[in-house]
Amino acid sequence: MSNGILVVGCVSLDTLHIGGRTYHTIGGAGLYTALAARCAGVPVTLLGPRPTPLPALLAPVAERLDWIGPEVPPDALPHLEIAHHGEGRATLVGASWGAESQLTTGHLPDDLSRYAFVHIAALSSAHKMLDFLHVCRERGAQRISAGTYYRIVQNEPATVRAIFEQADLFFMNENEAIGLWGSLRVAGRVSMRTRAGALLFITFDRRGAIVIAGDQATPLPADPANELDPTGAGDTFCGATLAGLARGKDPVTAASHATVLAARKIEQVGPAFLLGLPLLE
Repeated sequence: MSNGILVVGCVSLDTLHIGGRTYHTIGGAGLYTALAARCAGVPVTLLGPRPTPLPALLAPVAERLDWIGPEVPPDALPHLEIAHHGEGRATLVGASWGAESQLTTGHLPDDLSRYAFVHIAALSSAHKMLDFLHVCRERGAQRISAGTYYRIVQNEPATVRAIFEQADLFFMNENEAIGLWGSLRVAGRVSMRTRAGALLFITFDRRGAIVIAGDQATPLPADPANELDPTGAGDTFCGATLAGLARGKDPVTAASHATVLAARKIEQVGPAFLLGLPLLE
């Protein structure tokens, strides 16, 4: 098994409203996760719709990742519009999932055992994510990771819970966790737990993150940051954590290092920081 990672997810064209200004950039859960993992030192394959011809804006992405998946026209990429309100609060104003519908389990490589992790980034449907998880198991994936986002937590809570229960690693933020399970604390202690061998990572914006393994919860502080654009911070944390694990770090150390990369990412718009980093080998 190599130390490489396969990320299933999309690249999107994003419109961001931040502090009275509007920015047009690239994004997507799949993109942020994959770029962060590559910056943190592991080879990454991104399985997602790939625009042909490749727009100049996406050339740096293709240089860093082994990008596979169905070829689509550039204007068929998903489009997200997000309004940020400060202190980590955001509203998904609009989402056009575009060519994501063309991404199917049939595009998965036949043998997934060569990857240290397969990560299923947030897609438009939790049911689709669960289908990917099942096929990944059938094709020999050793460890499967998954993320989520608030809208599918609201609309498909039972399916999101099924993904959590079947994945080896699961990433989410505080709002998503509360939306799925209610209060996370009993008598002041985190009440969540995972099955044996599984890991849960919950991010808390400026209050850091928690790594949960079995009934053990380890809090981690956030690295101080001058927040400009928090889009993709959780996915950056996810990708960097997976890379750390693939490089042999323990979960707490991997996540601790990932909080630093996430903090630096949010100080620039879009994935600019991740694209500007030299690759760690």
